[in-house]
Formats: sequence, C-alpha cells, structure tokens
Amino acid sequence: MLRIENQAIIFALLCKYTVQAKGEESRQVIQEGMIRYGKERGARMAARARANGDPIALWTNQAYGEWKPDFDGQMEFGYDETEPTLKSYIAKCAWCDAWKKYDLLEYGKEYCVNVDKAVYEGFCPDFVCTPNYPTMSWGGPRCEFDWGQPLTEEDLAKMNAKKKELGTSAMRDFDYHTAHMYYTITDVLAKAFPEESEDIREKAVADYIQLFGQEEFDRILDFKDEKF
Repeated sequence: MLRIENQAIIFALLCKYTVQAKGEESRQVIQEGMIRYGKERGARMAARARANGDPIALWTNQAYGEWKPDFDGQMEFGYDETEPTLKSYIAKCAWCDAWKKYDLLEYGKEYCVNVDKAVYEGFCPDFVCTPNYPTMSWGGPRCEFDWGQPLTEEDLAKMNAKKKELGTSAMRDFDYHTAHMYYTITDVLAKAFPEESEDIREKAVADYIQLFGQEEFDRILDFKDEKF
C-alpha cells in the first residue's frame, strides 16, 4: 500500500520537471491543478456527509477528513483555539519530511499554497480557510489555519461523535490519493503544455520508479479509469 511519501514525491517530481521545462511561471499551472485536486476532495467529503444525512458545516468538514497518518507520531496537529473562529496548526508534517528526505522541498512546497483552502471551498463554496504564511514548507515554524467560523463545544462534541461513528469509512488510502494527485496534475499539464507534457510526465515517472519501484507505480495506474 502506498503512503503519504508516495503522494508527496510524485507531486514534487511532476512540479520539478514542469518548472525545468517551462520556467518559474509554470508553477501557476501546478497551482491550477492543486486547486482542482483540493476542490474534488472537498466535494467528495460533502457528498458523503449529505449521503449520511449530515449538514454541511465546519464540524462535519472536520469529521469527514479523507486521510489519516501512516503511523502514530508521523504528524503533529491540533487546535490553538475553537472560538471565535477555529484555529488549527500542524507542527510536524509527513509531506515536508518526504520532500526534505529526497531534496525536493523547492518543488514540493507548491502543494501547500492552496490545497487546504481548496478542500474547504470544495466542501462548501461559502467557506473560507485563511492560512498563516509562511507555512513550514516555505520556511515557517509551523502551519496555521483560521477556518473562519467557530467550533463550539456542542459542535466539537458532535464532531467527535461523528468521527467515532465513521471510523475510517469516509477515508481513502494513499493508493487512491496518490493516483488522484497524479492524474489531476498530468491532465492539467497536458492541457497547458500539450507538446511538452508527455516528456515531463515520463521524467517524473522514471524518477519515481527509481525511488519506489515499478510495483508502486503500477498501484497508481490501477486508478486510470477512476472518476475522482
């Protein structure tokens, strides 16, 4: 099974070879892909909440998260305060650790610019998440987010109860998340740079296979017909 590291690195490699081929301005195309990816994730979360008869609210957004760390201690996150608006933080990040491990932080950090805002907006277009820049990948001491509305004691209790009820049923594994990332970014690149995108993709895939092996790339290909 794939891990956070796999998703982090396939993204960073696609970004690396895009920037090398098309220059610094091409990072904006990567951001277009990340916004699309995030909104699709948020929309899936909202669809699951509605299917279960739950409202679209901050507490359901927090309860219906689609992923969990690969192991205990891999991430460190929590809440600084819950009112008047929810403010959360990440103090240890598996994505940052992966980019540093493979010397890809310069490219991987593009992941962090819009993903949380996009997931939240995908969950509800009226919701606004405000990150406190710089995030860790951009040199900050930690990642901090203001979710724009309170998480009251009543909401917190409902959130915790819903998390317990759901368990991992609303989550996707990182085979899925890695494939979602790969197919979204490569599709955006193909539309933006039709002449260069295949070369970019091939170089990124070659590096990924060298790091993780063919079998761990084939897990991504298993989702080629998935409608994310």
